[in-house]
Amino acid sequence: MRKRAPWALAGLVAGLGGLATAYLTAAWLGLRGNPVTDVAELVIRLTPGAVAEDAISRLGHHDKPLLVTGVLVGAMLLFAVFGILARWSAAAGAGGFVALGVVGLIADQSQFGAPATGILPILVGVLTWLALLNVVTGPLRPRPFRDEMDVHRRYLLVAAGVGVGSAVVGLLGWKVGGHRRAVDAARGALDLPGVTDPGPPPGVEVGLDGIAVWQTPSNRFYRIDTSLSPPAISPGDWSVRIHGMVEREITLSYADLLKRPRRESWLTLNCVSNPVGGDLISNAWWSGVHLKDLLEEAGVRQGADAVKQTSDDGWTCGTPLSAMLDDRGAMLAYAMNGQPLPIEHGFPVRTLVPGLYGYVSACKWVRDIEVTTFDSFTAYWTDRGWSPLGPVKLASRIDVPGNGHHVPAGQVRVGGLAWQQHTGISAVEVQLDGGGWQPATIASRNLTDSWVQWVATVDASAGAHRLACRAVNDDGQVQTAVRADPVPNGATGWHTISFTAD
Repeated sequence: MRKRAPWALAGLVAGLGGLATAYLTAAWLGLRGNPVTDVAELVIRLTPGAVAEDAISRLGHHDKPLLVTGVLVGAMLLFAVFGILARWSAAAGAGGFVALGVVGLIADQSQFGAPATGILPILVGVLTWLALLNVVTGPLRPRPFRDEMDVHRRYLLVAAGVGVGSAVVGLLGWKVGGHRRAVDAARGALDLPGVTDPGPPPGVEVGLDGIAVWQTPSNRFYRIDTSLSPPAISPGDWSVRIHGMVEREITLSYADLLKRPRRESWLTLNCVSNPVGGDLISNAWWSGVHLKDLLEEAGVRQGADAVKQTSDDGWTCGTPLSAMLDDRGAMLAYAMNGQPLPIEHGFPVRTLVPGLYGYVSACKWVRDIEVTTFDSFTAYWTDRGWSPLGPVKLASRIDVPGNGHHVPAGQVRVGGLAWQQHTGISAVEVQLDGGGWQPATIASRNLTDSWVQWVATVDASAGAHRLACRAVNDDGQVQTAVRADPVPNGATGWHTISFTAD
């Protein structure tokens, strides 16, 4: 059997078998990721900032699943190619698998704090590839006096057996990999005394269907980070170190944090990659400990102007020290909407700093807080071309009607959101078809760190229309019409939509 298809299938079957044994080994060792996610995270680390921003703006929360799928599909194509190479030379096919193993090894060991045991899944996977490639291609090798039908039958039996075995091994890996499930169970068993979920305060919603709900449910809260396999950290294994330009270094365990005075507040988070009118923004009720109290206890030394934060997965951000020491309520948060943080949103503990985009402030799975100076370090996103300070810009969005929607002609209710955390919104205005600006009604002006809902009524005659909105903050600043891309410090411009009145 010298046709390419059986050889390609042989390479694919052998490759998937190697991935299954590597996955089982990684799960058995309790590693955070596996070879596929390791390579995907290497791609993320090597991606230029502008390309990453474009992917986020186009794909939103689908970017990571698509990346992992792309890596897996790419690996499967290579497996097939290696099988075809083995048709001409067994050494060439084996060499392809070994080279792919080297890529996996580099991806794994280039991660922050990569354990030496991370080598083992790669080694097991490569050895499995080589062994299975030899087994599956065995029936395809030329032999004298062979019966082609018998060869075909043997080949299919071997390929099917290896495929089924790989599926069983992969399922076993899922079963063995119980660390994430154990952390989920520990999270579910937590009792956080005094933590509340008050629900939306009176008067914060305008009552127009289609506007984003004022309090975002935790499972719908937007997520943008660089981790494909979120760190699963048991509360008993978590601690954070506060050090650097301080008089007294502090290390806090999870239990230590819960003993300290609890602070709770509403806070809207939004991503610097959010385009004008985008949905990379959410609002929640957070519980935790004020960072100002901890930093004052540590005793900040003169000359410090920055805080370098490091996540359990090695992600870093640089935060202006002043934003952690003023009255805005920067915190180490351990609860969201009255429950322990979801793992994907930083469990056990993350940082939150009102008024700053997340890339310079909101460190999930925080492990290290170093008081320092901006000129002594760079962080993950500033290395990729983003500005170092990241104050949230004044913005607003139209939710109703949706872009391209049809509505009854006449008096049309329109509405949406506006925000500028740590400053607040005093007014929102709408403009129909380039005419004069008319005021909208704002649901509440009392919570400066949260978004506000707004609603207005416009007189729309039959036909096509364009609607724009702009906000005014509590300092009297009017939202600019100048369009700017998210890179390097956030998008600007009026959100404008089109709709048809019938």
